[in-house]
Amino acid sequence: MVNSYATLDDAEVAIAAARAGADVVRDMYGQRLTRIDKGAGDFATAADVEAERAILDVIHAARPDDAVLGEEGGRRGAAGAERQWLVDPLCGTLNYAVGNMLVAVNVALRGGAAAVADPFSGEVFFTDGETAQVRHDGSDARLVPTPDTRLVDVNLDPPFPGAPGFRAVDLLAHPGFVERFRPRVVSTTLALAWVAAGKRAAYVTDGGDLSGSVHFAAGIALCRAAGCVVTGIDGAPTGPAGHGLVVAADSETHRLLMSMIRSRGRDRA
Repeated sequence: MVNSYATLDDAEVAIAAARAGADVVRDMYGQRLTRIDKGAGDFATAADVEAERAILDVIHAARPDDAVLGEEGGRRGAAGAERQWLVDPLCGTLNYAVGNMLVAVNVALRGGAAAVADPFSGEVFFTDGETAQVRHDGSDARLVPTPDTRLVDVNLDPPFPGAPGFRAVDLLAHPGFVERFRPRVVSTTLALAWVAAGKRAAYVTDGGDLSGSVHFAAGIALCRAAGCVVTGIDGAPTGPAGHGLVVAADSETHRLLMSMIRSRGRDRA
């Protein structure tokens, strides 16, 4: 049998893998699904597991020598592999489990191509590491970030490692924030793709180093390739010493958000 994936470049592998996962997520939507408890109120569903399996089937067929880090299955492949794929098969599991369609399928090659699929709109946002595009109904279009919507998505899910210095809820209460922006909380990293696509002005979340996270790596790669401003909540570059994310469509939006975050931190000091 001919391996149809072997001739694809990395971006097309990421797209194919994300689409395979998205197909599973869409097909299993609305079913009564088994839940796998992860502790601390977190869980996976059978859809998470099956979507990850479909994604890995594509990656293994296309790049058999590459390693994979999956949210559900952990690390697979040779420990010394030079290349590693980061896979979040269903970002927004709680949304999905209660019948909310705000979810994403994230696939990223560490330091390279990435794709974020929306199972229900049919959009696949992707990057080859240099340019960022969206594929829908067989056509590709360049992603163009813009702050025009004034919508800022804020992740309010625990834990809150930045507290008490930074609390996302404090940002929402900042007078300058409500004067300039409108908050949104979709509880999925699909919102990162929306910043790259101009559907959101910015995205803010607490956390440690998210650049190598299965949840965030694809969205970060996409936003960087689209020309967004990407830093931690301290304004420093993302990386091993990073803290959370502030991703903005432009430098002015980023500057405003950073000034608000810093002022709330000073108020709490």
